[in-house]
Amino acid sequence: MTISMTSSMGKKALWLAPLSAAMLMLVGCNSGSAPAESAEADTASEAPLDLKIATESSFKPFSYTDAEGNLIGYEIELVNALCEEMNAKCEVISQDWDGLIPGLNAQKFDAAIAGMSITPERKEVVDFSDPYFHSGIILIGKKGDDISVDELADQPIASQRSTVSSQYLQNEHDDADIKLYDTQDNAYLDLTSGRVRALMSDKVVGVDWLKTEAGQEYEIKGDEISTDDDAMGIAFRKGDPLVAKFNTALAELKDNGTYDQITGSYFGTSSTAAAQEAVATEDTDVMVTEEEQATN
Repeated sequence: MTISMTSSMGKKALWLAPLSAAMLMLVGCNSGSAPAESAEADTASEAPLDLKIATESSFKPFSYTDAEGNLIGYEIELVNALCEEMNAKCEVISQDWDGLIPGLNAQKFDAAIAGMSITPERKEVVDFSDPYFHSGIILIGKKGDDISVDELADQPIASQRSTVSSQYLQNEHDDADIKLYDTQDNAYLDLTSGRVRALMSDKVVGVDWLKTEAGQEYEIKGDEISTDDDAMGIAFRKGDPLVAKFNTALAELKDNGTYDQITGSYFGTSSTAAAQEAVATEDTDVMVTEEEQATN
C-alpha cells in the first residue's frame, strides 16, 4: 500500500508539474496582454465621431439647395466647420421641418441645425447647444399696402408652421386668418400669388427673400419684432454628451476667427453684433452691397 501510494503521489506530482507551468505561462500571457487590450480600447474611444445631422433645406440663407441639389448655406458651412474642429465625419441630410424633432428623438439622426430657436417648449423635449445666431421676426407685405402688425384682424397672414413667427401670430394675433405652411418657400408662393396679404417671417430669412426677383414688389411693414426666443441653437436628444462637444467646438471657432469669417461671408460683417445690426436694417440695397464686398 505504501509503495502504491508513493507511486500514485509521484504520478500526481509529475502530472501537476506541467499543468502548473502551463498556468504560469497563461498568467504571464494575460498580464502581458492587458496593456495591449487597454491600448486598443483607448484607440477605439478616440475614433472619429460618425454623425448624421439633419437640416431643413428651404430656409435661405441658413440652409437651402443649389441648382444641382447640393445643400448649401450659412448653417451648412458652420456645421461642417464644427465637425472638422471635432475631427468628426458628418453627413448632413435634409428633412421636413415638422419631422426634425420627432426624427431626432427617434434616433434617425444625431443632431438638427435648421434655424431652430431655443424656446421653452422645445427645451422640454430636446437639448440645445449654445446659441450660434440671434434674429427677430418681421411682417412682409406688398409695397404700397398699408397693412401693419397692429391691424391683422381677419387678414390672411402666412407663416411657416412650428416657427417662432407662427407662434407669435397665434399668441398675439389669434384674430388674424393665419395660414401655416410646411416650408418657407410655399408661404412665399401664396404671398406672391395673392392668396395671403402678408407674411410673418424670421427677419434674416425674410430680408434675404426681399433681395430676390420675386421679392422686389414687397417690403418690411413696421419694425422688427423682438421676442424672448430670438436665439438659434443646434438640437440634440436629451442628455446627449454631444452637446458639450459641439459647445467646445463652437467656442473654439469663435476664438480662432472661423465663426466670424463664416458669419461675415453671409451677412456682410465679421462680428456677431454687426451681423445682427445688418439684418435689422430695412435697407436691403445696403445689405446687398455689404454682402458683395465681404464675398469679393
